[in-house]
Amino acid sequence: MKKKALLCLAAFMLVLLAACGKSETPDNNKSKKGDEAFVPQTLRVQFVPTKSENTAEAKAKPLADLLSKELGIPVEVSVSTDYSTIIEAMASKQIDLGIMPPNAYVLAKDRGAAEAILQSELYGVKQPGGQPDEDNKVSSFRGQIIFKKDSGIKSYEDLKGKTIASQDVVSASGYVFPVAEMIKAGIDVDRDVNFVTVNGIDNAILSVINGDADAAFSFEDGRNLLMKDYPNIHEDLDSFFTEARIPNDAIAVRTDMDKEWIEKIRKAFIAIGESEDGREIVRALYGHVGYVEADDSNYDVIREYGKLVGQ
Repeated sequence: MKKKALLCLAAFMLVLLAACGKSETPDNNKSKKGDEAFVPQTLRVQFVPTKSENTAEAKAKPLADLLSKELGIPVEVSVSTDYSTIIEAMASKQIDLGIMPPNAYVLAKDRGAAEAILQSELYGVKQPGGQPDEDNKVSSFRGQIIFKKDSGIKSYEDLKGKTIASQDVVSASGYVFPVAEMIKAGIDVDRDVNFVTVNGIDNAILSVINGDADAAFSFEDGRNLLMKDYPNIHEDLDSFFTEARIPNDAIAVRTDMDKEWIEKIRKAFIAIGESEDGREIVRALYGHVGYVEADDSNYDVIREYGKLVGQ
C-alpha cells in the first residue's frame, strides 16, 4: 500500500508540475504587452501652422470634429510651437498622428518615431502672379527666395553679405532647400550671410517689407499670406525659386499604430479632402486640398538636402 501511495504521489506531482509549466506561458505573453499594436481611445493630433497666428488651435477644432465623426472616437488637435517640437512629440508618443512638414517627417521617420500613411496635395501655383491653379493638384512645391524689386538680388550669389529671414533649421522651404542650394553655389553660409530666425513665413516676408531683412525664405507663393494687408505685394517684391521641388506634408502616425486603425485614419483624411467642407477646413489651416497614398521614397530628396546642411 505504501508503494502504491508513493507511486500515486509521484504521479500527482508530475501532473502538478506540468500544470505549473503550462501556466507560465500566459505570464510570458503578458510581459510582451508593450509590443502590442496601439489602438487609440482618443486620437491626439498635432500640426505645425504655416502662418504665425494665435487662433490656429481654435481654427483646428472643425478638423477635430470632422475626424471624430469619421473615426467614431474623440480627437484632440494641438498646435506645435516649432518643427522640433512635433518630432519630439512623435518620438515620445505624446501624440498619435502628426501633420508634418516634409523635413520634420523625415527626421521623425529616421528616428523610428513616425510612418507616413498619406501625402497631402496642394493646388499648383501660376507664375507670374503666384495665384492658385485650382485645376491642377500637385504633390510637391518649390521654395522661394523673396526680396524687394530694387534690391539688386537675382540669384543665390547675390545673397552674399545679406541678412536673410529664415525659419527653424528643420523647415524645408524656410531653411533646408535654399541653404543647401546656396552651399551648392559655393556660398559659405556660416560666413557670407546673416540668418535671422523668424517664426512664420508671413513674418519672414514682413521682415523684408519693413527693411529688417534683405531676403526671406518661403514656400511658393508665400506672398499670398499678406495679400489682404499688402495688395501690391507681388509688384513690390520679386523672387526666384529653388531648383529642386519639395514633397508636400506627410500625414504620419506613430509606428506602433494598429493596422486597422491606420486604414481607418487613411480613409478619414481622404474623405475629408474629397468633401467640400472638409477641403475648405484643411486648406484654411495649411493649404491642403486632398490626400494620396504616401510613398516614403518621395522624401529621399529631403534626406539628400538634409545631409548638405548637416542634418
